[in-house]
Amino acid sequence: MIPKLDWSALVQAADGLGHLQGSPAELVTDYEKNEDFLHKVEVQEGCLECPESGREFPISQGAPNMLLDEDEAWRRGVGGQENC
Repeated sequence: MIPKLDWSALVQAADGLGHLQGSPAELVTDYEKNEDFLHKVEVQEGCLECPESGREFPISQGAPNMLLDEDEAWRRGVGGQENC
């Protein structure tokens, strides 16, 4: 995910929201192996929001829960079911 980011735009947005909190202004080379960097940028608690549906997916202990509720799965036709 990090290679796809416009890092300077992310830093600027985080700073504007007051969430920069020591994140590096420049993308670190070999960041995959830099534990200090990864601890600063990895989300431990929070949520992801789908830009299309607005649905929020919680992040707990660094793991996002992307599972749909049963009624959402039914409406989306998951599991071979027809959409309602």
